[in-house]
Amino acid sequence: MTNEKKISTIDPQSPITNYYIQNNIIYKGKATVKNGKFEFTFVIPKDINYEIAQGKISYYANSTTEDASGFDKGVYIGGSSSNPVIDNEGPQIKAYLNNEKFVNGGITTPNSTLLLHLSDDNGINYTGNSIGHDITAVLDNNAQNTYVLNNFYESDLDNYRSGIVKFPLDNLSEGKHSLTIKAWDIMNNSSTATLDFIVVSSSKGFLDHVYNYPNPFTTHTQFMFEHNLPNQNLFVNIKIMTMSGRIVKNIRTIVNSEGTRVNNIDWDGKDEYGEKLANGVYLYNIHVKSSSGLSANKLEKLVILR
Repeated sequence: MTNEKKISTIDPQSPITNYYIQNNIIYKGKATVKNGKFEFTFVIPKDINYEIAQGKISYYANSTTEDASGFDKGVYIGGSSSNPVIDNEGPQIKAYLNNEKFVNGGITTPNSTLLLHLSDDNGINYTGNSIGHDITAVLDNNAQNTYVLNNFYESDLDNYRSGIVKFPLDNLSEGKHSLTIKAWDIMNNSSTATLDFIVVSSSKGFLDHVYNYPNPFTTHTQFMFEHNLPNQNLFVNIKIMTMSGRIVKNIRTIVNSEGTRVNNIDWDGKDEYGEKLANGVYLYNIHVKSSSGLSANKLEKLVILR
């Protein structure tokens, strides 16, 4: 849904002419269609043009077999409520890179995707009508590297209170970086969040933050690691060894990692013959090879304590 905005020409050689454009989105969301009918609810942002003017609702619907589109300009937007909502808290911000498995401070590749989950009781402000009330991300505290994310926000299905932002971050330089994210709700309360990450070259395989949890463990543990080989099949081989180097267990699996983090590779603490291993300290080597041929490995320790 959009509202009209009055614009005036500024050419000194011509008479001043007023015209209207519709480039500020008030609400963009998704609704479930049942038996050909749908409905949606949202709260009008505080940052609108209070002059009552013609608005526009644009529709698009699709199913597995067909799609449909249309618009309605029979709505008017403007004015203010005589009973305004009282809200003094900013929205909640959850920030990731590539997918929700990303952990703050983790590694990523030069071409990544910023993923934000935003929520607020009254909705998120992304109209762009007021200076400084945009959804933004600032790279490395440099104001010249400010990304305005309003047009990348979309409300969740049947829920105006929450939504996501997916924004491509391309050609990031190698090394440590941070993103400072700021978002506003429709009552102009703001919140900020910081996302730290390390960019690793994609020219060769790399593993980091390799660990198993719990550690020590009794009957069950899970292996986890970060890598720079996203969006492809990874052939993972975990070798469990005694401190003298004798291999007692091989764990082989194939994972397809949308992001740069793999977790939940399970092990029950048994050897190749299904026997429980004795208490003690063991080594494990994680070797990862991608379908593109790049590989990496890392050695760590675990403790069995029954």
